[in-house]
Amino acid sequence: MPRSSRTLSALLLLLGAGTAGAQSVSVPASVDTLANGLTVIVHEDHSAPIAMVDIWYHVGSGDEKPGRTGFAHLFEHLMFMGSQHAPYPTFDRALEAAGANNNGSTTEDRTNYYEIGPRSAVELMLWLEADRMGWMLPTMDQEKLDAQRDIVKNERRQSYENQPYGKVGDVLPPLLYPAGHPYSWPVIGSMADLSAASLDDVKDFFRTWYAPNNAALVVAGDVRRDEVLALARKYFGDIPRGPAIERPAAVQPRMTRDTLVLLEDRVQLPRLYYVFHTTRAWTADDAALRVAAQVLAGSKNSRLTKRLEYDDQSVTRVFAFPDHKRLAGDFQVIATAKPGVALPALQQAIDEELRRLAAEGPTAREMEQARNVIESGFLSSIQTVFGKADQLNEYYYETGTPDAFQRDLDRLKAVTAADVQRVVAEYLVGPRAIVSVVPEGRAELAATNREVTP
Repeated sequence: MPRSSRTLSALLLLLGAGTAGAQSVSVPASVDTLANGLTVIVHEDHSAPIAMVDIWYHVGSGDEKPGRTGFAHLFEHLMFMGSQHAPYPTFDRALEAAGANNNGSTTEDRTNYYEIGPRSAVELMLWLEADRMGWMLPTMDQEKLDAQRDIVKNERRQSYENQPYGKVGDVLPPLLYPAGHPYSWPVIGSMADLSAASLDDVKDFFRTWYAPNNAALVVAGDVRRDEVLALARKYFGDIPRGPAIERPAAVQPRMTRDTLVLLEDRVQLPRLYYVFHTTRAWTADDAALRVAAQVLAGSKNSRLTKRLEYDDQSVTRVFAFPDHKRLAGDFQVIATAKPGVALPALQQAIDEELRRLAAEGPTAREMEQARNVIESGFLSSIQTVFGKADQLNEYYYETGTPDAFQRDLDRLKAVTAADVQRVVAEYLVGPRAIVSVVPEGRAELAATNREVTP
């Protein structure tokens, strides 16, 4: 059902956009730190009787060690296996009975867990999260480790080894990052490392990273700051601080030449991957690269989409997107060929469009459309309590301030055509990783190693 104009106006006023008098996008939140180092961020939104608890542990696959990869994601699974006062399967059953749901995810830089449901379930959510932060280790045993290890291995088989084009997920990290770099292995880890993980290894990982001083807790929705802080102190306050965390400095590799990889897979259509090194999050160029991605493949009339999908009709889909992480970043262009089309033809078209954008820059119309689409998507992403809560946590981790909404939007709106032209010329017409995935026995369809001239 379409949203009514009255509701939409109220939403735009709330978000600070779309009205003459609104000047900013702000999601004000309080930030408090408990004695044990746990950061507690509270955002009050009383527009609906729902609330979300979102905890970020500042640990991801980039914090693992070579030979012991996959621990961050393995722990995402283990955290749902029960704790001392909430044995398995209490966690899920208690939340379901309260009308709430939960989940988690892992990236190179962080692991998050969340619960969302009626405001009456907030205390339950906080108690459950606190119990597995402070009292999971006493219940951790070999049987639980083996069971979740097998589940993660099966997930790896489904997502990487038996998924069409899934092999790329194993190939790209070591192709882009030198051995030992925190991003040089996939988030899910290797089969060998998962098999080698001992119970002591897992417990040591938990003691190091799953501590209150390495976590940020966001509680958002129909809540009161003073009530949330009282509950946070009640349930998390007795959990001891963990060891001090020393993090590696940001290291952004640079490729000096094109690197080609050919993968034969059980697929019907060839697929081309271009991956360029760029820059980490919140540096001077990341916003311009986000706009460049929109100009290249963000809409039906964007450059690569229009040429490859509609004019040449040589691909089924083409994507372009940056991935700006805490330590480094990259930019991918992915094109899936139509039957009978070899990947060198896609290379030629993509190279021509990238060189043209680097030489001429985007038009005023392209810039206006890109800004509108990005701003609309930005505002849409924070319409829900889920979107606001997780974004508050992300901003806090990346910038030290949870309410960086306006700062982020201002960076995107300030990007000029000259900025886009410059970042494309600097990052997207030089050496790159080129991965071809072709049907088994059809190596002749693969991309070639052609010199790229800016």
